[in-house]
Amino acid sequence: MGIVLKTPEDIEAMRVAGHLAGEVLKMIREHVQVGVTTGELDDICHRFITEQQQAIPAPLNYRGFPKSICTSINEVVCHGIPGAKKLKDGDIVNIDVTVIKNGWHGDTSKMFMVGEPSVRAKNLCEDVRMAMITGIEMVKPGIRLGDIGYAIQKFSESRGYSVVREYCGHGIGKVFHEDPQVLHYGRPGVGELLVPGMVFTIEPMINVGKRETRLLGDGWTVKTKDRSLSAQTEHTLAVTEDGFDVLTQLPGDEL
Repeated sequence: MGIVLKTPEDIEAMRVAGHLAGEVLKMIREHVQVGVTTGELDDICHRFITEQQQAIPAPLNYRGFPKSICTSINEVVCHGIPGAKKLKDGDIVNIDVTVIKNGWHGDTSKMFMVGEPSVRAKNLCEDVRMAMITGIEMVKPGIRLGDIGYAIQKFSESRGYSVVREYCGHGIGKVFHEDPQVLHYGRPGVGELLVPGMVFTIEPMINVGKRETRLLGDGWTVKTKDRSLSAQTEHTLAVTEDGFDVLTQLPGDEL
């Protein structure tokens, strides 16, 4: 479909949706406790989005996805389907939220720690956030997508992780997934040239073990092939005249 550049007015509308998505993650934090099921977390988020925010949870029925959020625990890389599984002490879980407001999408995710995870798990959660920030801070007009991917890959591998290749960031706007694809690995100086008005997600997935993944029979849940821990974090951002603007970052919050 090609890259759809956004006007300043479009970007402000996307900021509204982005802040709503960020508010869902802030709201759900206190509910991420030992013994809660991922289905219960989904229900809480669904009601918050539809009733309090008067918005639409984008994942629900998207290409057949049955729930309103994604919950990816431990070795689940992405697209975990909420259900009857209870969170245990030491788990790490990515909660991925996309909200539609007035036709525009806001897409963000964070890692949450349950009880007292291992040092390795804690480090992974912090390092994936730093990998995302490393990519975001590269964004400005005139660089290429390969520069972003290379920066994320270089940082992640320097910390001893592997970078998932099969899933990537994406353009976003009135459509959930638009061009361009934003890879979290690559070579400097290659790929699409960034220009003001581009809006996309950066959402690296990094593994403690090898990078290979497998798709489960439900058609959605992706796990590490070697069952090693995986983590992901995500923001939606716009390319500005001189840098970037993170549309899913709430005022006063760190990236």
